[in-house]
Amino acid sequence: MTGIQLPRPGGRTMTRPAPVRWRAGPRLRKVLLLLHIAAAGAWLGIDIVLGLLVLAAFTPGDDLGAAAALASIGYFATWPLAAVGLLCLATGVLLGLGSKYGLVRYWWVAIKLVLNVVLVTLVVAVLGPGIHELTAGARASLTDGRPLPVLTDLAFPPIVSTAAVLFAMTISVFKPWGRLRRAAR
Repeated sequence: MTGIQLPRPGGRTMTRPAPVRWRAGPRLRKVLLLLHIAAAGAWLGIDIVLGLLVLAAFTPGDDLGAAAALASIGYFATWPLAAVGLLCLATGVLLGLGSKYGLVRYWWVAIKLVLNVVLVTLVVAVLGPGIHELTAGARASLTDGRPLPVLTDLAFPPIVSTAAVLFAMTISVFKPWGRLRRAAR
């Protein structure tokens, strides 16, 4: 094992062992990568279905279909999105720590990390509370004949999230921009 030479008072040097870095073995790396890709695919699929349900809710003249679409959104728009986002985050962190790419060594990895944290935070903090009220109003519309809840900016979450997840997938494949900072020589 190589060590790091440290100067000591009196001109002598001491050797400290080099820090040990965790590396994922080939089998564990493949399992983590498979889970990461599956979670990202599920995230993308949920976003697309969410977008289609929002589109159905905006379709004029079909109040029953719109109410059913809005009521359906509540079943998967928050906790399943947050779950796959957190699974993607956990597997991505483990892959970063256990591979040559690291967590903040390359631009593409750091950007994916930031995107994931921001999107999961938005799902939990912004989308979740609004969806609960919206689906309750849609159920009341279906059961009691009340008017449909007013849709304001529900179209933006699936568009933004789908674009961000597709962007993250793209930079995972092409790995652009290189290292965050060049190693000192």
